[in-house]
Amino acid sequence: MEEENSIELLQRFRRDRRILLNFILSGSLIKKVAMPPGAVSLEDVDLDQVSVDFVLNCARKGGLLELSEAIRDYHDSTLFPHMSNAGSTEEFFLATNPEQSGLPPRRLPPPVPISTQSPILPTLSTSESIDTEPFEELSSLSKSQSLSSTQQQELTVDDIEDFDDDDDLDEVDSRRYSRRVLNDAADLVLGLPSFATAIGDDDLRETAYEILLAAAGASGGLIVPSKDKKKEKKSRLMRKLGRSKSENVMTQSQHLSGLVSLLETMRVQMEISEAMDVRTRLGLLNAMVGKVGKRMDTILIPLELLCCISRSEFSDKKSYFKWQKRQLNMLEEGLINHPAVGFGESGRKANELRVLLAKIEESESFPPPAAEMQRTECLKSLREIAMPLAERPARGDLTGEVCHWADGYHLNVKLYEKLLLSIFDVLDEGKLTEEVEEILELLKSTWRILGITETIHYTCYAWVLFRQFVITGEQRILQYVIEQLKKIPLKEQRGPQERMHLKSLHSRVEMEKGFQELTFLQSFLLPISKWADKQLGDYHLNYAEGLMMMENTVAVAMLVRRLLLEEPETAMESATISDKEQIEFYVTSSIKNAFTRIIQDVEAISQATNEHPLALLAEHTKKLLQRDNTIYMPILSQRHQNAAAVSASTLHKLYGIKLRPFLDNAEHLTEDTIAVFPAAYSLEHDIVQVIVSSCADGTSDAYCRKLNLFKIETVSGTLVLRWVNSQLARILNWVDRAIQQERWIPVSPQQRHGSSIVEVYRIVEETVDQFFSLEVPMRPGELGSLFRGIDNAFQVYAKTILDKIANKEDIVPPVPILTRYSRESGIKAFVKKELKDTRIPDVLKSVEIDVAATSTLCVQLNSLHYAISQLNKLEDSIWARWTRKKHHDKLTKNPAEETAKGFQKKDSFDGSRKDINAAIDRMCEFTGTKIIFCDLREPFIENLYKPSVSQSRLESVMEPLDMVLNQLCDVIMEPLRDRVVTGLLQASLDGLVRVILDGGPSRVFSLGDAKLLEEDLEILKEFFISGGDGLPRGVVENQVARVRQVIKLQGYETREIIEDLRSASELEMQGGRGKLGADTKTLLRILCHRGESEASQFVKKQFKIPKSGA
Repeated sequence: MEEENSIELLQRFRRDRRILLNFILSGSLIKKVAMPPGAVSLEDVDLDQVSVDFVLNCARKGGLLELSEAIRDYHDSTLFPHMSNAGSTEEFFLATNPEQSGLPPRRLPPPVPISTQSPILPTLSTSESIDTEPFEELSSLSKSQSLSSTQQQELTVDDIEDFDDDDDLDEVDSRRYSRRVLNDAADLVLGLPSFATAIGDDDLRETAYEILLAAAGASGGLIVPSKDKKKEKKSRLMRKLGRSKSENVMTQSQHLSGLVSLLETMRVQMEISEAMDVRTRLGLLNAMVGKVGKRMDTILIPLELLCCISRSEFSDKKSYFKWQKRQLNMLEEGLINHPAVGFGESGRKANELRVLLAKIEESESFPPPAAEMQRTECLKSLREIAMPLAERPARGDLTGEVCHWADGYHLNVKLYEKLLLSIFDVLDEGKLTEEVEEILELLKSTWRILGITETIHYTCYAWVLFRQFVITGEQRILQYVIEQLKKIPLKEQRGPQERMHLKSLHSRVEMEKGFQELTFLQSFLLPISKWADKQLGDYHLNYAEGLMMMENTVAVAMLVRRLLLEEPETAMESATISDKEQIEFYVTSSIKNAFTRIIQDVEAISQATNEHPLALLAEHTKKLLQRDNTIYMPILSQRHQNAAAVSASTLHKLYGIKLRPFLDNAEHLTEDTIAVFPAAYSLEHDIVQVIVSSCADGTSDAYCRKLNLFKIETVSGTLVLRWVNSQLARILNWVDRAIQQERWIPVSPQQRHGSSIVEVYRIVEETVDQFFSLEVPMRPGELGSLFRGIDNAFQVYAKTILDKIANKEDIVPPVPILTRYSRESGIKAFVKKELKDTRIPDVLKSVEIDVAATSTLCVQLNSLHYAISQLNKLEDSIWARWTRKKHHDKLTKNPAEETAKGFQKKDSFDGSRKDINAAIDRMCEFTGTKIIFCDLREPFIENLYKPSVSQSRLESVMEPLDMVLNQLCDVIMEPLRDRVVTGLLQASLDGLVRVILDGGPSRVFSLGDAKLLEEDLEILKEFFISGGDGLPRGVVENQVARVRQVIKLQGYETREIIEDLRSASELEMQGGRGKLGADTKTLLRILCHRGESEASQFVKKQFKIPKSGA
């Protein structure tokens, strides 16, 4: 129960802690909050890992709160026991359970061991390489031990007093307490030659501190620390070995003020031992004895220190020899190798100086009396030669006003660089000390000695800051670099004297292309420019997350370029290009590097997944394009409006190089082409979209014209056309095969079409499915080819069915020979051409012609109707899928492009619709003709109105006609019923007209038969109307009208018909008709079948028509 309460209490505490932190961070207590990398808002920060003490301290100070530092402080605090900060020294932390430990010991505790291991980095690997040069005096340590060894050594105050030079301990501390993983800046080197005397960084640092002391002494701020400082040394070292990051290195100097305090800060910052500091101060003060009116910053510092500091002031001979060697080397470099004023004709003095310097160094190998004597004499001679050389006027000063020993280029800038390095916190290399402004102001006092101008200062300061940024990766330092670069005056902003002075500063440096002459700005700024170019040349790798750092790096690169463009072009090949071209170089270079890495990744993925490398490469390239466009281009577009277009164009070119061989070898649609084409097509579309959307002032057209387009649609379209053509040939084969196997039996009572049309649609739909399953880019032309192929397949289907039915003329019996009515027996046929017995060929035709059954014709009609009724559905389905496909392809063409291909959405199958409808009409007509002239030939054509109208009326035919019509309607589909019945109506009327006009010699009509014929016609009409259930009355009336006109002629007198025939014969020559409205052939046939002698005599006399037989 207690455990559950404790857990609940802990959860409540954490929740309240988060609420409190959120309130503090969101309110006005904190002026500004800097989010850690990767976080956008407080919601992205785990408040459980934020140090409350750190936040409250920032709130009290009113400064910037860096959450990354607060999180780091929280994790650091977990390494130590919790402290109440109550100030009580009697509270302590127990690592064991006191109840199990027994009584406390009665003896006194041992002295507190001082760990040489940093409490901040307790687990430094023993294998980590540490520069051991500064630790020569700590050689007593075993080789198997390191500063982070678990075998701790106890370091007491008494032990520490044995060290006169504690600079090594300072350096150890600076290394131990550094929390940062420092970067390698070996490739970031000043464009300056090395020194002939091989002086190192430590030599320059110590000499720079001596110059600083001299400059401070010139203003009266140089004092020697009192002896009480020895006592303070114990507590200071104790605190230093146990201090935390939040403690400042100047804790022991808080009681000091002004220049003295600042110099102490500088000493610690520059890692100068107290012993060396005291020696140098005493030496400088002693050097000024007797020099009334002489400023400390006008003396020859190395020479004076050599004269005023003896060997006895060093703890060992080795330290003294090292110190003396440094002073001699500085004299040689400052007066001989890099003099501010050339020797001219007095070049022999340089040789004399070298000889004297060598003798001073050699004197140390002599016995003490002789060594001291030679050293004294050489120093005296050295002063006689060196002082006149150093006090020569330069840069407008008077003789003796400035001692020119350390202001020769490039020694002066190397010394000044060491002074500037003191602005960085020894506990955290990525931060500036709190006294940075005071330090910079103090460094101005050294400008007189070192010959520093504002331009040189800002340039050196920017260099020092930039190199420290490279080492630490601290973004704020890079922002300081930008500020300093902006302060460097341009050429026209400098005074004439400074321009001349800077022009004289040049050095010969060995570079990649041999030795080159570099100016001062080139020596300092070219390394920055090259480093920035290298980083930005692969910004995808170097700035995967630090976008603000990339933006600052671009700003540095552009500022440096602006300054370098004013320098001579001897070493400035990159100065010949503009800023925009430089941005293009960054983009293309980084894109190429990123693309190369993508290729390597894709090869590994392809081997693991068996996916085509080009398809994978397209997808990864698209991701690179999107990431580049959304993350990096907003930064680069500030310098180059069309940077995104350059990036996209470069990616298009790189991928095109890989894709081109594949396109050239693609001949058929395969799994590879189906995988690669859509990916490449989508990539190119995205690239074009980026170019169009990012370019300003209509420049996108120029970039698009430069693209060597993949033309995926063209290549893919060609392959798709080949595939479509092969599939269409397959469809035609299936159509022919389906019809050959067709038995024209209804599929089912509900589906009364044949199975062949179902098979045709199945193969067509399979082809359409396969067509749209080809996920490759297509043009409207490929769709048009598919439409035309399917349209042709249905046309072939309709034509094949029509070809299998007989001709209408073959099933209609021939017209009998025209004869005139006669009561005599015997018939004399008369024709203008050769007469033949028509009965023989008629019988032959009936035997030879294979006429399909009516049910077969109905199934064929139903199949044609099914074909045309499903076309709309098929067409709409194809268009809907095409629309979805083009939307999926994301590349919608001009709406007019599809119609320009020769087809439109609603007339894709017009050819097959037209042919199928024509086939249906022809088959309906054929079916009616076949029923009347074949199936009902005997009752209708042969026996109707024989021997007279009254004896054989139409009623005798209606029953078999009704039976046939019922059978027809049972099989035919409802939508086709009217069309088929209309064909039957037309055939019935044709048969009736034939019986009346061409009924043969056995049929005779009288004037009184007209009324009976009219009644029969009315019966036939009403039969097809069927009380409204049949054909529309209007349709039937239109069809019956032509027969009614013929029957009406039967009611005219013979004389009227003869007169009208005579007049019609004359009018037909002129294109007219008689008053009865009939042509001559109809009138002649009415007279031939008129059972009157007047009619017979007229046709005999006028037309030579033979008599009919009895």
